[in-house]
Amino acid sequence: MKITVDAPAKINLFLDIVGKLDNGYHSLFMVMQSVDLCDTVTVENAESGIALTCSDERLPCNEKNIAYKAADAFFKKANIEPAVKIHIEKRIPFAAGLAGGSADGAAVLAALNRLYDNALTEEELLKTGLSVGSDIPFCILGGTRLALNTGGVLAPLAPLKECFIVLSKPDRGVSTAQAYADADSTHIYHPDCMKMLDACENGDFENICRYAGNVFEQVVEVPERVEIKEIMRSSGASLCQMSGSGPTVFGLFGSKTDAEACLEKVRKICPDSFLAMPCRHGAEII
Repeated sequence: MKITVDAPAKINLFLDIVGKLDNGYHSLFMVMQSVDLCDTVTVENAESGIALTCSDERLPCNEKNIAYKAADAFFKKANIEPAVKIHIEKRIPFAAGLAGGSADGAAVLAALNRLYDNALTEEELLKTGLSVGSDIPFCILGGTRLALNTGGVLAPLAPLKECFIVLSKPDRGVSTAQAYADADSTHIYHPDCMKMLDACENGDFENICRYAGNVFEQVVEVPERVEIKEIMRSSGASLCQMSGSGPTVFGLFGSKTDAEACLEKVRKICPDSFLAMPCRHGAEII
């Protein structure tokens, strides 16, 4: 049996670090949004073990890959002997702040649970995902959601209105661990999470754009970000902001024409740029 899953990327409409936990992890307040830039993950039965392949040869196809880790965690939790082949068709740029790896992990969990007749409850599936990566529970459910603590506390919000999203990823990496370390050692300004939450709950697009924020922009240096934002603003973006710990910058547009014009301009700086729209689902079996 073969199962194919769409694995959407995510953007952070809001990201604040609200504290540090006793276990060393950070407690977050986030508003996360799925977008229709997707990887495609195919999962099928095999004789034994976990075999992983990927269309992008730069990514590891072993236990270092989040998709492999997710499969391993599923089989251990379900007490099933591993016997599966996984292929990832990559479209989401990696190390981008778009949860591409977590999206793949979420897709693997969704596919395996279907393949093995819902061996895990949704709660068990989400907890298994969280044990592998903090963004996986959101990537399983998707849509527009409030995400708290380390990512395991999720609540649905009113869907983001239809708009057009330009995603632009500079050709550089960002160390998430270093980003958190820099945030810990810096006095950061905290955006107004309550006003953002109210705007999201009411589907108030204007105030979502007004109160959006990402504290990592204060500590993560991405030189291209200034120029990308200038292009997005001059092209008519209602919001332009970095996603996650970066380096990807996204812009929200009400007009497809404006978004396409912006995309053409930012591609001259960052070839890894895409046009997307909000979507209301996470890992979705095709």
